[in-house]
Amino acid sequence: MLRPALFVRCVLWLWFATAVAGGYYLVLQRLAPSAMPMVIIGLTALVLYTYFRLPGLREWVDALDPRALVQIHLTRLVGVYFLFLFNRGELPYAFAVPAGVGDIIVALLAVALIAVPLDRTRLRRFLTIWNVIGFVDIILVVVTAARITLAAPYQLRALTHLPLSLLPTFLVPLIIATHIMIFARLLRR
Repeated sequence: MLRPALFVRCVLWLWFATAVAGGYYLVLQRLAPSAMPMVIIGLTALVLYTYFRLPGLREWVDALDPRALVQIHLTRLVGVYFLFLFNRGELPYAFAVPAGVGDIIVALLAVALIAVPLDRTRLRRFLTIWNVIGFVDIILVVVTAARITLAAPYQLRALTHLPLSLLPTFLVPLIIATHIMIFARLLRR
């Protein structure tokens, strides 16, 4: 039987390699504009289905220090790049600025959550607050991207090729799923 840690590592690397290949071959540009939100929802659902349906995997994830799941959210510093692309005229204000600022704030709060030593009660409280803020932010980003993509798909063309194509095909589903995993852990304990 495959150990959960090895299983997760292998699946994440395979998924990442597939997302890179999809970005390289511009798969998102070949899909209908409505497909990007569906890709995010589908991949998120697949991750959560795996988490909730494989007890060994769920037990392993739940045994991790919750800050290990928070570390994934350090990648949300990509918000700085959104602001850079807005300045260059490659992303619209309606997406880049709210998404960029929100992601930067969530990432900096994640740094504090990871770095500051907290007792169990304070960790739980801060983790809950951070998780709510981060989850609301990422859902607003996805909804905004979907709205803009459906109205004017060319405005978010930067999200259809590397490196930003990794957001809808890898990072955003992982971010949403880890928020839900953290909520599930908080509710169970």
